[in-house]
Amino acid sequence: MSVISDPVTHGIRRDHTRTPNSPKRLGRWWRFAFMLAFTAVALVPVGIVFFLALRPGARSGNTSSFTFENFSHIFTTGQTLQWLANSLVVTLATVVVSVAVGAPAGYVLSRGRSKAVSAYSLLLFVVQALPVITAVIPLFILFAKLRLVDGLLGLCIIYVGASVSVATWMMAAYMDSIPVALEHAAWIDGCSTFGAFVRIVLRNSLPGILSTAIYTFLVSWNDYLVALVFIRTQGKYTLPVGLSSFFQQNVVDWGQVMALAIIMMAPPVLLFTVLNKYFSIGGIGGSLAGQ
Repeated sequence: MSVISDPVTHGIRRDHTRTPNSPKRLGRWWRFAFMLAFTAVALVPVGIVFFLALRPGARSGNTSSFTFENFSHIFTTGQTLQWLANSLVVTLATVVVSVAVGAPAGYVLSRGRSKAVSAYSLLLFVVQALPVITAVIPLFILFAKLRLVDGLLGLCIIYVGASVSVATWMMAAYMDSIPVALEHAAWIDGCSTFGAFVRIVLRNSLPGILSTAIYTFLVSWNDYLVALVFIRTQGKYTLPVGLSSFFQQNVVDWGQVMALAIIMMAPPVLLFTVLNKYFSIGGIGGSLAGQ
């Protein structure tokens, strides 16, 4: 007599008899352990920065294990607030201009199909491939004639020129995920090309705009070389250049240096924390494709 086995009940029995330590589950645990160890190693320098910033300085008479005197010292005796204001002004101006230029330029790259657009795309790639250091000396000579050296305006112009090409590419890559059919529908309803760009493409490009803004923010916020070359007056320093002024010839107060480093880390971390919930993967094109 033959026994007919039910494939459904057989599959259920097989799922119930699966051991908790299956190879698939063990692989997930190994990946989790690897990522946890990698994250811990990456956070070690950050932990050291916080540890040294909260320790009393070498010339301090404080005997406690942890103190905030390094933070109070850099704000009361130095020009940290002025440097912070300079960095914020330069960075925010660079972000606004780069996004305002990169968004329509990215739309042209995404939707344009002509030789002029291809040449423009190639030009952006060449500009992006050139490091900023190659243009520092010619720009310094030019800005000296235009009286833009030792000023925040000249610094903003350089940062915008260095980041607008990448901002354009980032916006174009995100706008490629937005279906052109949505613009066609807007045109049929009587909307102009610019109106469709503003109402359809730009409104659905918020994650791409935020990604571009964060990239531009980090480029200008962390720059040291360009600011060191073009800024001469101590009152016009940005935070990276101001941080380097704490390194004296014979002695370095690492507590104050690390305290200022934490001040530098705070705005990018705060910005990403606030804007993180607005990010999405795949864009509107990916969401429509799955429907």
